[in-house]
Amino acid sequence: MPPAPVPAEVAEFLTRPNHAVMAVLRPDGSPHSTAIWYEWRDDGTVLVNMDDVRPRLRWLARDGRVAFTCTDPESFYRHVSLLGRVERTYEDADRSDIDRLSRRYTGRPYPRHAHPRVSVVVRVEAWHGWDRDPREAPEPDRPRLPV
Repeated sequence: MPPAPVPAEVAEFLTRPNHAVMAVLRPDGSPHSTAIWYEWRDDGTVLVNMDDVRPRLRWLARDGRVAFTCTDPESFYRHVSLLGRVERTYEDADRSDIDRLSRRYTGRPYPRHAHPRVSVVVRVEAWHGWDRDPREAPEPDRPRLPV
């Protein structure tokens, strides 16, 4: 996997509201993955947000290693995987982070307020991209992610 930072065309892809999965490590070392909303930041970090009751918050405090895979909603074969570590965690007291993420993915503020929210910022250390559908001929005018 190439080290960070990601190239400009990869960063541009990551700024879109792509489908994404985040993987963390449970205390026994087994992986746990879940679909997430994310925000790519210009400084090479990824922001995610979750209810404060999520077990993965405890797991991240114990072992901050994280993996993401972000896929193009229109093509499973166009995706970027990121590896990184938690840089910081903070309470999203005013819910500005979750509302921003919700607007990005749904066009509306986040509707549920049962639990306090926590934001996690992950520093990306390495990445890998893929943009080739083996079933199709390449499109000459479509930009390709570096692989």
